[in-house]
Amino acid sequence: MAAISVPSRRKPTPVPARDPAGAAARAGRGQRLRRNLTAHGFLLGALLCFACFSWYPMVREVVMSFQKTRRGRTSWVGLDNLRHILHDPAFWQAWRNTALFTLLALLLGFALPFLVAVLLNELRHFRGYLRILVYLPVMLPPVASVLLFKYFYDPGYGLFDSILRTLHLPTSAWLNSPDTAMISVVIATTWMNMGGATLIYLAALQSIPGELYEAAELDGAGLLRRIWHVTIPQTRLILSLLLLLQVVATMQVFVEPYLLTGGNGPQGSTTTVVYLIYQYAFNFDNYGSASALGLVMLLVLAGFSALYVRLSRTCD
Repeated sequence: MAAISVPSRRKPTPVPARDPAGAAARAGRGQRLRRNLTAHGFLLGALLCFACFSWYPMVREVVMSFQKTRRGRTSWVGLDNLRHILHDPAFWQAWRNTALFTLLALLLGFALPFLVAVLLNELRHFRGYLRILVYLPVMLPPVASVLLFKYFYDPGYGLFDSILRTLHLPTSAWLNSPDTAMISVVIATTWMNMGGATLIYLAALQSIPGELYEAAELDGAGLLRRIWHVTIPQTRLILSLLLLLQVVATMQVFVEPYLLTGGNGPQGSTTTVVYLIYQYAFNFDNYGSASALGLVMLLVLAGFSALYVRLSRTCD
């Protein structure tokens, strides 16, 4: 008689307990990971742009400042390029002109936007329209603005000399005289760029608590004393930051003197350091000297910026 097999009882497979908290945590980690990957993807694009168009040219400039290229052959020359630019009389003249331009641009382009911002802040009507008028030159293409001023400075039919003749005042040579060429370039540059600084100053002024001005008025302070004792201390950070940025920007001026005076100007009165770099590279075909001069300018601006930041921290 065959034996009857009894099926064995299998233990039921345990069903894992649900963990809503753990599932939510894993979903949150996955969402954060996807969000971080997206952010790093956009950041990688920006880093690649900086690497290709900013960092690589800087490194390449440093390397080329120790090289010389002739007939397609590159050789290392050490400090010969630096010695060449230091013995060039145009080197020292370019630095003097650049320092003069920076000083004049600070006297006009740094103080004038602040005064305009203070006046706009004191107005109660038409403030928005006046802000548009002040910022309008910034929206114009720089080349168009420079050519407009070149028409204004024309000794024959220019606007400025026409006004002077109408008022029976002596006319000026403007861009054709070494005494007035640089200040003419500074006036054009100030008109082109003052709109942005004015709006930054105006935003800083509007953040000052009104109670400070009311307290100053109760103490009998006039407009000038309110500016000196309230406005300037409250906007000191913005003033110091824009001062540093303006010095760095004006030391690299190129477009305005190049279009207004051809770069050199009468008797070389508007030759700047950046224009001399342009001449070395594209007029003299001496990329090594151009790179060496660019490296010198980089070191000067970096040293000035470090010194300025250190002095600002000491004063604070």
